[in-house]
Amino acid sequence: MRPVLRRLDEIGTVLSGRGDTIALLGLGSCGAQPARLDDHSDLDFFVVVEDGAAWRYLDRTDWLETPGPVTYLFAHQRGGRRALYADGVLVEYRVLTVADLGRTPFSGARVVWQRPDAPAGLATSGAPVPRPPFDTEDYHLNDALVSLYIGLHRELRGERLAAARLIQHRAVDAVIALLRLGGGEPPYRDAFEPARRIERAYPVEVLPLAAMVPGYTGNVAAARFTFAWLEKRYAVPSGIGIALRELIRSVDA
Repeated sequence: MRPVLRRLDEIGTVLSGRGDTIALLGLGSCGAQPARLDDHSDLDFFVVVEDGAAWRYLDRTDWLETPGPVTYLFAHQRGGRRALYADGVLVEYRVLTVADLGRTPFSGARVVWQRPDAPAGLATSGAPVPRPPFDTEDYHLNDALVSLYIGLHRELRGERLAAARLIQHRAVDAVIALLRLGGGEPPYRDAFEPARRIERAYPVEVLPLAAMVPGYTGNVAAARFTFAWLEKRYAVPSGIGIALRELIRSVDA
């Protein structure tokens, strides 16, 4: 058993002996898709507790440290913590009531432990996973094109980092969404972060990321390449297409 799974089971054993805990849910590679697990996986989980008990599991770490010493801990969101064990296992967890869980979007959860009277369906989110406003080819294509256009103008203004986030991040996320729509769901897709495992989903000849994401000083080259990639595969609207070609020419000049 990999160390992260062993640690998760150990935490489950600790929680099972407490009267104010309801369940422990594994997420990510320690959830319903264990084939994702490798030597670089961290440990994500939800601790489901009774009403009024969350503070005990957020403010106190005795339950967390029973399996091993914790060398680092910080609050990364409301009701959530990240921690590092001395043996190198990194954990990210949230402490939720059943009502909180019903309002929390998540996917791919696995029940590691639950008490006998726990409500049914804890591993299924009652809240929808966030999706773009329109998950269509038209939306993602135009989102990529506008991101390239705005990004190039920010590059010309000298806002290179802001430009990189549009050209080499947002536009590339839109490209990934287009590929997903055109070829079906890639295996083990992360609904919250499209870049996860993307290199395994698409070969370099389909998704040439080195050219689309060359780095901080490569915004113009990235925009030129990504725009050409889009033009080869999709019907780029003439208005934004003409504007982008003229903008790229002016930057090159």
